[in-house]
Amino acid sequence: MSNNKFNQFANQRYLNLESYRKTGNPVTTPMWFAEYNGALYIYSLANAGKVKRIRNNANVRVVPSDMRGKPKGEWLEAKARILDEHGAELGHKLLNEKYRWMKRMGDIFSRLRKRDKVVIAIEVV
Repeated sequence: MSNNKFNQFANQRYLNLESYRKTGNPVTTPMWFAEYNGALYIYSLANAGKVKRIRNNANVRVVPSDMRGKPKGEWLEAKARILDEHGAELGHKLLNEKYRWMKRMGDIFSRLRKRDKVVIAIEVV
């Protein structure tokens, strides 16, 4: 991994994303991710709660986790931003390389159901 703060994410399949409601209450979500050039890339349905929360508050925390969200490291304070089309293309490429057929199957189902997705970059503060 290119950022020392991200060393704990090496060889991990999931991260736990903590985003915040308008009330300040945290919501944690285990997610697939890919790391590149000092940022973590995740993707989600465009109308998902986590995307709405990030639009309202870019402050998040991340930690490597198991698929159920059990932390496997130290939480890191970070900023999340929803990427434009160019950034999303890179994020999808990285995630496709890491998760291969599993991600591609999800993409097919999303297209069939006409569900928009967004890619989010997470950078440690």
